[in-house]
Amino acid sequence: MSVALRERREELELVAAEAERARAGAGRLVLLRGATGTGRTALLEAVAEQAEAAGMRVLRARCSPDHTSVPFGAVFQLLAHGPGFDSAAGEEPDPPGTPPHRGRPARLWRLLRSYADDVPLLVAVDDVHLADESSRRWLVEAVRRIDRLPVLMVVTERSQYDIDPPADGLVHALSPALVRTRTLAPLSAGSAAELVRSALGRPVPAELVDDCVRAGAGSPLLLRALLDDLGGTAAEDAPAALPDNCAALYPGSYAAAVSWWLDSAGPTTTEVARALAALDDDEKADEKAVEKDGDSASGGVGHGDADAELLARTAGADPARVPGWLTAMTGLGLLRPGPGGRPRYAHPLLRDAVLSSWSGALRQAAHHRAAEAMLRRGDRAEAVAGQLLRSAPVGEAWATGVLLDAADLAVRDDRSDDALAFLRRALDEPMPDARRSVVLTELGSLEYATVRSTAGIPRLAEAMRLPGLPRDRVRAAVALGTALARQGEARVAIDVLRGLENEHLTGHPDLVRTVQTASALLSDHDPGTRREVYRWLRETAERSPQLVGTAGQALLVRYESTAGLTSAASAMRRIRALLAQPADPLAEGFLLGTAAAVAQWADQLDEADRLVRRGLAGQRTSLLHPMHLALLNVRVDIAAARGAYAELLDDPVVLSPVVGRLDPANAQAHALIALVETGRTEEATALADGFDLQNPYDSWELNRFLYARGVLRAATGDPAGALGDFLECGRHQSARDVVSPVVTPWRTASAECHLALGRPRQALALAEEELRLATEWNTPRVLGRALRVLGTATGGRRGLDLTDRAVRVLREGAGGVSAGTPDVTPEATSDGDGIAAPGSEPIETELLPALIAQGRGLTAIGDRARAREALREAAERAERLGAVRMRAAAEAALREGGARRAATARTGSGSLTASERRIAELAAQSRTNMEIAELLHLARRTVETHLTSAYRKLGIRRRAELGAALTDAGSRSGPPGPGTGPDRDRDRHRRSTQA
Repeated sequence: MSVALRERREELELVAAEAERARAGAGRLVLLRGATGTGRTALLEAVAEQAEAAGMRVLRARCSPDHTSVPFGAVFQLLAHGPGFDSAAGEEPDPPGTPPHRGRPARLWRLLRSYADDVPLLVAVDDVHLADESSRRWLVEAVRRIDRLPVLMVVTERSQYDIDPPADGLVHALSPALVRTRTLAPLSAGSAAELVRSALGRPVPAELVDDCVRAGAGSPLLLRALLDDLGGTAAEDAPAALPDNCAALYPGSYAAAVSWWLDSAGPTTTEVARALAALDDDEKADEKAVEKDGDSASGGVGHGDADAELLARTAGADPARVPGWLTAMTGLGLLRPGPGGRPRYAHPLLRDAVLSSWSGALRQAAHHRAAEAMLRRGDRAEAVAGQLLRSAPVGEAWATGVLLDAADLAVRDDRSDDALAFLRRALDEPMPDARRSVVLTELGSLEYATVRSTAGIPRLAEAMRLPGLPRDRVRAAVALGTALARQGEARVAIDVLRGLENEHLTGHPDLVRTVQTASALLSDHDPGTRREVYRWLRETAERSPQLVGTAGQALLVRYESTAGLTSAASAMRRIRALLAQPADPLAEGFLLGTAAAVAQWADQLDEADRLVRRGLAGQRTSLLHPMHLALLNVRVDIAAARGAYAELLDDPVVLSPVVGRLDPANAQAHALIALVETGRTEEATALADGFDLQNPYDSWELNRFLYARGVLRAATGDPAGALGDFLECGRHQSARDVVSPVVTPWRTASAECHLALGRPRQALALAEEELRLATEWNTPRVLGRALRVLGTATGGRRGLDLTDRAVRVLREGAGGVSAGTPDVTPEATSDGDGIAAPGSEPIETELLPALIAQGRGLTAIGDRARAREALREAAERAERLGAVRMRAAAEAALREGGARRAATARTGSGSLTASERRIAELAAQSRTNMEIAELLHLARRTVETHLTSAYRKLGIRRRAELGAALTDAGSRSGPPGPGTGPDRDRDRHRRSTQA
């Protein structure tokens, strides 16, 4: 069976039966109705062939819109080849008022009867809806008379719902007894799929078959045209799926067929079809909108009257007819319900074919009308703006407002690409220069941060040239300065800010202070500029503190902290006092970011975390601001200080390069160290080798990366290379007046390299200097580290004393730094939970190497029992922290001291001894230490010792956590992996609840 005749067997059987009836002298009309492209013509040809084979004479006519002006044109086609036609047709038309039974119609009827006298007739008329009016009247009259003649009339008629109501059909005035009507249905999906496979003649991917079925939309016309386009493709070049646009098809039969389908439907229907294609967004965008809003992308309205009205307004059509057209086209298969029930074309290729013959200007006008209609009905700003993106400039204020509102929403949802599109389109609309400057500032900031710096900086420079409000000009200047500084142009950035301060900020002392603070922060990118700026800032603060403001004073505290000129306690007192003062909104971000950095250096990690969250919440991420990146850096610093290696490496900011920069950033430095500590040295090496440090910007972040690369080299057995990196880091830091070890402890790291290279004197000198600076700052982290390295460099009993002191300091954590404070036991606190006061968590990242150093020192003096205790604790803590490198070091030291390798996990429930588990279970039942001691006939001190060990192995710090820890850990089939499991989750949860 031919392409167009699939699933048409019933129609052929009906016509065959009627032909048999006609040959017996009882003629009738068979009307074959169907939508455009359903194969009416092909079916009529098959009917004619069938009739001829049965001995009938076939009279054919094919109607056309080009011949509607010729009276009886269709009838002439039927009868033109028989004898007597010329006399029956006549050269002159009949006079007006001639009755139907006389004149030309009567002569033509007699001619038809004479044909039927010789042989039974099949009168086949294709597309009778296009026949001239005279022929239609003649055919109707003929139907009324053929019921006693051997004449079967078979006509095809287009039957499709169009926007413009169609004219009456041929049979509307005929008795049903005279007519047999069949409506041709679209091809089924199964039949269409079989057709695709057989027509292409090669193995076809299932996805391609499905695409062809959808793009064919049940229409033999469209499917045949599509297969013609695909049929010329060689097997090796055949696509796995259909393209989404017609330009990829050759020779273009499909697009031509769709165009013919539209022409057949009429101009109004064509406009509605094109408007629907234009409004039909990308499928993925629609799905996202449904996920977000729970409804369609057009303002939260599903398929219904609202969508139909929008479509009607866009196309300029009758709103009462559009819903019926949508329903009819869905029934035919050209449309399918999309997300939220909204109608959409069955395949993107079909949508593209509908649009392909529409000019760009007409399409833009349709989007303009759609935007206005959506705005009137109250759709979301983003939906309206989506139409404006595709329209020509509107030239009205409402369009500007909608685009900027949509950009603002996109920024809030962290959809930078959408925000960029809306802002760029907004610049095509009229707006005052002051507002244009604001838009350019945001657009330039986004382009710099998400596209490329070369695109963002010119936008920001243009924003600076336009007039605007002083506050907006400061935002533009800060954004441009931030971009320039990140490009290594710190001096140019500060010149931009100073020029604004001198020329445009007279009478605005608060804005002047903001500009000065921004200049100081941006100067961190250039050592020489930094010294100049901070010298001026210090001198000004001494004379008139009010001139630098709270943010400027906080920067001075930060400067003194890194310069070794103050203690942590003093710095935090001053920072907290500044935070308690009112702050200008533009300057508050600078104050919060600076305070967070100082708090992190002071080991006040929870407080630093709160300040970071507060600072980021107040930042508009679409505006370049030096403190935004600074806050992100502090957040990474906090994670690194806590040893949250897995969490740190999971942060997408950490391993992503900063846009516009080729040199490494602070986040990459921390990632490098985290990879080393978690035993992923190959990944760390690849990361370090990915940066070219031949001519880097001389920024503080370069110093941090040099230190991190030194850590990698030291861990991979290259102490000489590591020492070079550490010393270079120190040289760069010293040039910036950064001498305190709070930023990077390059002296202790260098001292350890000297020891590895057999240079104890150099190591001792560096360690002593580090201890002096650490004592000035006086926090557990820097003090414990300095004591540990000095103890290792000193050696002997005195060195061991220094290492013991380091362990005590680091155990106390942020709660204090007194070397004489005794170790905390499970009964030492008021609640009996076995922890010190809130905020006194141990400094795990530094406690691990301190315990290992202590264990090695004890081994050296022969105290192997205490050495094994310290080293096993180090291994347990390292396992819980996920610090693979430290655990390996602790295990190696244990083996060197004669201990056997542990056969079981060192942490978790499986690591508890029988006594520890029994005591922990009783404690979980709310029994006090004294009650447990009496019940088990043990000394109270023994109970405390076992509980302390159990807490450490389970990774908890309170008695209330024992039940959950024993249950969670006991349910595991094996020991937890590094950096994973309930121990780590509980630790993270504890920190978040404290915050």
